[in-house]
Amino acid sequence: MLIVHVSDLHCGKSGFNSKALELAVEEINELMPDVIVVTGDLTNRGFLHEYELASDYLSRLECERTIIGTGNHDYRYTGYLLCKKYFQKPRVLEFDGAIIVYLSTARPDRDEGEVGYRQVQWFKKIMNKHKDKFKVVALHHHLVPIPDIGLEKNIVTDAGDVIRAITQNDVNLVLCGHRHRPWSLNLNDSMIINAGTVSSERFRGFFANSYNVIRVKNGEIDAKIKVVDGDAIDFKEILNASEPFIYSIAKDD
Repeated sequence: MLIVHVSDLHCGKSGFNSKALELAVEEINELMPDVIVVTGDLTNRGFLHEYELASDYLSRLECERTIIGTGNHDYRYTGYLLCKKYFQKPRVLEFDGAIIVYLSTARPDRDEGEVGYRQVQWFKKIMNKHKDKFKVVALHHHLVPIPDIGLEKNIVTDAGDVIRAITQNDVNLVLCGHRHRPWSLNLNDSMIINAGTVSSERFRGFFANSYNVIRVKNGEIDAKIKVVDGDAIDFKEILNASEPFIYSIAKDD
């Protein structure tokens, strides 16, 4: 199973790299993934024209199984009213012995994320029905602190309850975005992978647009960071780096 994990498009007028997103769409289509997971911040401020722009780009992805979630930027300025209009994608995908569940963490005009009691209970019921499948959870906000991003301010406020639900239900893979910094760690038997930003110019410690390419075979996870118009980097290279990992690619004048 090949999963492409994309996050933080930030489509809009300020700090949006349209060329990077166009290249990323081309690269992803060439990979022919089994599923594409987009973990929010599709827009920069939740405005109508930004939703239209994000919808146009994401409609170019050639994959039958695509799950698209929203982030805190999408919920700004009543942007949450536009989500269902432009992205009528499922919150749950089942295929080939796997299940992917998207947890909504965005709240109107708030930077921090929250899953909430009812959604955690809903998630537990779904996981309980699919005990024998490869289980993936996706959400916009990060569950654990990430290095090279400054002071921690807006992690998921009920992260403890969410992490307990994840570990108790033997979730294999957790996909997050939000902080524009690729990072990965293992939590018991769950692998948590954070994505960088695919097309925003606001980098955090990792100076290139990127997305994640995750291959799953016989329950084993092989995850790499794919720099847009650049190399594929194993997460171990970043995790084992003695200093903050910096990657840059040449830009056209």
